[in-house]
Amino acid sequence: MNLIIGSHVGFNAKTQLLGSVEEALSYNANTFMIYTGSTQSTLRSKIDPLITEKAWKLMEENNIKKEDVIVHAPYIINLGNREDEEKYMFYVNFFAQELQRVKELGLDKIVLHPGSAVRCSREEAVKNISDGLNMVLDKTSETTILLEYMAGKGNEVGISIDELKSIYDLVNDKDRVCFCLDTCHMNDSGIDINKIDEFLDEFDSKLGLDKIKCVHMNDSVNVVGSHKDRHANFGYGTIGFDTLLNVIYNERLNVPFILESPYVNRNQSNEYAPYKYEIENIRNKTMSISEKVMDVNVYCSYASIAKLHISKRTGGKMIRKEQNTMWMTSFSRVYVANGEAIKDYFKVYSNLGGAEV
Repeated sequence: MNLIIGSHVGFNAKTQLLGSVEEALSYNANTFMIYTGSTQSTLRSKIDPLITEKAWKLMEENNIKKEDVIVHAPYIINLGNREDEEKYMFYVNFFAQELQRVKELGLDKIVLHPGSAVRCSREEAVKNISDGLNMVLDKTSETTILLEYMAGKGNEVGISIDELKSIYDLVNDKDRVCFCLDTCHMNDSGIDINKIDEFLDEFDSKLGLDKIKCVHMNDSVNVVGSHKDRHANFGYGTIGFDTLLNVIYNERLNVPFILESPYVNRNQSNEYAPYKYEIENIRNKTMSISEKVMDVNVYCSYASIAKLHISKRTGGKMIRKEQNTMWMTSFSRVYVANGEAIKDYFKVYSNLGGAEV
């Protein structure tokens, strides 16, 4: 199996695609994902063809194929709400421009969050999304849109295979619409990632596995069905290293895998990306215990969310679970507040007054 693994990388007005390739190479990646500008605005710099050509050359020298590189549309696009027709058409036209930018970069795939059912029914939102996609496809050529599987936060649409299919069924140019899975989103939407083959069987029967063109590989801070969408570092969330590894090395998924893990020491002067270390762990199929791949802020928050109280003590660790909580969690690594990683395997079950391991 030829593993195609990378992460989200930066893209700025000065270095553009060349800077993105250089960052990906620093992680020992053979693919990557970019936004061509801000995730939360429509401000965009002009694509410089000379920089793009330098990026292509560097990609070729390092065996990064253009067809393996993914672009992601900004989050502000919401094709699900057509209450304000002027705003809706603004999103349609802006998204069409994003597809053109993808083409200018020599790439061919862009991931889109389908949209949210704001002040309308989910059925209406599905129709709005498909109508918007049809208009965008009519205005553009070649670039393929990948609809992302969503977690179900708020009124998000696209939180099941059936809902994605309902959008797809109304699309005219079906050859240019495919899908992007996200393991955190799937987990939070209610899919047990341990049963990935059952999920793939259903996807194959309803849409076809050949329609999956990318997988965002993310662990989750939250339990199955939480509808939260908060990523954890690879192997340090509720899904776990081995389960995620089984997805990556599943022979039915020979597609680019993209890490979107949180930065370590986020919002601090010494923050950095964990992707180099996560990719190394994935390739080695072994989880190293290192502060290099864990964000203490995530795990302090995770402990709070799961109502687990974790503290270090001489000769081991103590875990106390609040009485009458309904959480049931099984995971193989814990990151404690003082920054030390404890390698062990333990389970905490609901309705236990406390457990020492």
